[in-house]
Amino acid sequence: MIEVELLEWGNSIGVILPRKKIRKLGLKQGDRIEIEIIKKRRLNGFGMCRGAKPMKREEEGHEEFWR
Repeated sequence: MIEVELLEWGNSIGVILPRKKIRKLGLKQGDRIEIEIIKKRRLNGFGMCRGAKPMKREEEGHEEFWR
C-alpha cells in the first residue's frame, strides 16, 4: 500500500507515486493500473483521555533523563 497526498496541477488534482515503488512493481510509462481510493480522516484528539486514570507523580530520582 502507498499513502500519497493529493496535489494540485493547474485545474486538476493528481498524485505522485514514489519511484522506488514503481520500480518494485515493474511499472513503466503507458502501463495501465487500477487504484483503490480510501479517504483518511484526521482524528480530533480533544477528550481522548477522558476517564483515564490520573498520572502518578514519580518519586525523586532519574535525574539522568532530565539533562
